[in-house]
Amino acid sequence: MRVAFLGPVGTYGEQAAHRLAELEGWQSPELLPQQGIRAVVQALATGQADAAVVPVENSVEGGVTAALDALWEQPDLTVARALVLPIRHALVGSGPIEAVSEVLSHPQALAQCSQWLETQLPAALQLPTSSTAEAARLVRGSRFRAAVASTEAAREHGLEVLAYPINDVAGNCTRFLLLRRGERLMQGALASLAFSLHANHPGALLEALVCIQRRDLNMSRIESRPSKREMGEYIFFVDLELAEDEGEAALQGVLDDLAPLCEHLALFGAYPITTDV
Repeated sequence: MRVAFLGPVGTYGEQAAHRLAELEGWQSPELLPQQGIRAVVQALATGQADAAVVPVENSVEGGVTAALDALWEQPDLTVARALVLPIRHALVGSGPIEAVSEVLSHPQALAQCSQWLETQLPAALQLPTSSTAEAARLVRGSRFRAAVASTEAAREHGLEVLAYPINDVAGNCTRFLLLRRGERLMQGALASLAFSLHANHPGALLEALVCIQRRDLNMSRIESRPSKREMGEYIFFVDLELAEDEGEAALQGVLDDLAPLCEHLALFGAYPITTDV
């Protein structure tokens, strides 16, 4: 199995890829690091990879918009499994913490440590990178640069752990999705779907949400993203918790009820979810 993930080596995405491969029972998967979330999804869509692992939601900073947009744009992909992984950030580098004047990391990681950085390194310039492990790679050998990354990334790139943990919220965790090509299943603990409405009028979204309430399903997440076509037009991403015995019938009922209300309606699949927190 070839599994694409947000690289380079040492990212939380790599940790998630190893764990998801273990849950799937894959022996010795070939992990393919990619530069950017869109590249991860594209590797799967074009057949360069058999599966892809992407972060979709963080408990502190919310949805990962690049992953949501990529899912919407790729109708041939399905969510096969989800993993909730604890995120414990460290400040890593090659020099003393007192000399640090620049801190590099993925924008989500910088945001998840914003209070700590403001308190401990208020004068340091914060610079975004494509991933936490890429930040670790870039600061290697520098005395004035440090990275927000995992302790695994520090080991991989020969860096010292200057402070740990530094995330503002102790329970910080990220949900990762395992994506595959093929049929979108209707059975699982969680189902993810997205839709855009025919018209923007008072009560339009409420009408759509009633379709979910009518089937007595709990909506564990709703998030909107601009359609990128015109101002005020949105795509709504929704996660539904499914009962083990009647989940498929209830999900099909929601889709049937939503269809007449939606310009576009996409089911990303129903799937199991594992929490390692």
